[in-house]
Amino acid sequence: MSARRPLHVFLLSGLVLAVSGFTPLESLLAPKSEPWPRWTAHDPHSTATIAHDAWDGLLKSYVHPAPGGINRFAYGQVSRVDRQALDAYVAELAEVAIDHHRRAEQRAYWINLYNALTVRVVLDHYPVATIRDIDISPGLFSLGPWDRKLVTIEGEALSLNDIEHRILRPIWKDPRIHYAVNCAALGCPDLAAKAFTATNSDAMLEGAARAYVNHRRGARVENGLLTVSKIYAWYAEDFGGDAESVIEHLKHYVAPALAVDMKRAGGIDGYAYDWSLNDTGDR
Repeated sequence: MSARRPLHVFLLSGLVLAVSGFTPLESLLAPKSEPWPRWTAHDPHSTATIAHDAWDGLLKSYVHPAPGGINRFAYGQVSRVDRQALDAYVAELAEVAIDHHRRAEQRAYWINLYNALTVRVVLDHYPVATIRDIDISPGLFSLGPWDRKLVTIEGEALSLNDIEHRILRPIWKDPRIHYAVNCAALGCPDLAAKAFTATNSDAMLEGAARAYVNHRRGARVENGLLTVSKIYAWYAEDFGGDAESVIEHLKHYVAPALAVDMKRAGGIDGYAYDWSLNDTGDR
């Protein structure tokens, strides 16, 4: 979950920021929600389920809450056996005829697949200071891994950007998706410590939204000024389209003390994001 654009666009962004200061106009530089009709098919009457036990086990083994309230992943601790288990899990998901499942199963499937692919691409290049250093996307000026085709589902090669911006965002039109997909950065909402499923997804999405909004990564008021995550600028369209709508979204989740501080602040004064890898640092 991040603004992922070629290098020359980021340089242009830097000029804009230098001239006018950071504003939600940066959302113009982020990937747009563009539906891929191929993935709209589903079977509302299906009772089939998709197993995510392997991914759940890996998360429980390697996701650790750290001081500061951020879930970190122990990339340097992943055993050879568990790395093979991750590869096998992705391979199993690639064999699923996802079109034949109901929406709830599909949503959990795509979220888990996105997160598993992100962990795997970091492991493939570990150690790195930030996922943005993994320059494997096609194109001379591309940055990071998000446009590299990483998996083939039902004959279609997919990238992380495809999954997030052409499947999850446009099909579900749910801003809480941003609290579920993890880009391996400290500024991102936490990588969940358990797998999403058709039955637990709504509760997990609500919990993830509340946790992020009430952590300083999501929203904080310091010296009377409200700073929020750049996620709310990159994807302002998903949160209502402007700063006022973002604040209304935040109000739905903020704890009472932060709500009072936000009201006193009166509006968004700045945006922040930490791209450092969400690593435990243990090897």
